[in-house]
Amino acid sequence: MSGETGLRERKKQRMYQTISEAAISLFLRRGFDQVSVADVAAAAEVSKPTLFRYFPAKEDLVLHRFADHEDEAARVVRDRPAGESPLAALRRHFLEGLERRDPVTGLNDAEGVLAFHRLLYGTPSLVARLFAYVSRSEEALASALAQAGPGGGAGEEPGGGPDGGPDGLAARLAAGQIITVQRILAEDNWRRIAEGATAEEVHPDAVAAADRAFAMLRSGLTPYA
Repeated sequence: MSGETGLRERKKQRMYQTISEAAISLFLRRGFDQVSVADVAAAAEVSKPTLFRYFPAKEDLVLHRFADHEDEAARVVRDRPAGESPLAALRRHFLEGLERRDPVTGLNDAEGVLAFHRLLYGTPSLVARLFAYVSRSEEALASALAQAGPGGGAGEEPGGGPDGGPDGLAARLAAGQIITVQRILAEDNWRRIAEGATAEEVHPDAVAAADRAFAMLRSGLTPYA
């Protein structure tokens, strides 16, 4: 049964990918508002009801690219090495992303990535929908921070749940600040590249900005530093 379940899940993920990529291709060529859901369904060779089973909103066709990153910060905290603090793990992960030019960090000058970012940040409905993804990222990270517990390195006694009293509130406040800092750093990197700089040129400043930002977080989020 597990083999059948795995096959079904892979087929489902391929369908998500097929529909999303067909939609993004159309949006990049013609503009988000100039493409209808019916156009996307035809391009992906699926019916409109099938499309809506996978993507309840038109904006989700674009934001599917962020789906794998929704709980990324939470995974970093949960999977960090023994003895490493949550904030140190998140800083390390962000710097590694800069080094490999991960598009999520904004430090990528490939034309396809730049076109996608122009589509995303140039479409108000997509920007608005993006905040739902950001909120879920914050919730996932808050849960991971609360489980890690204030001041705890990996392997230490976990704290309470994300809604459990003062520690839960502290975790939610910390998660909100961390996700916001990462978003601002990425947007600043993307803005400089959109203005004509290369990723190679921006990289040293991006690393310095990330170091400053995480130092500021450390000074204010000492329970997780």
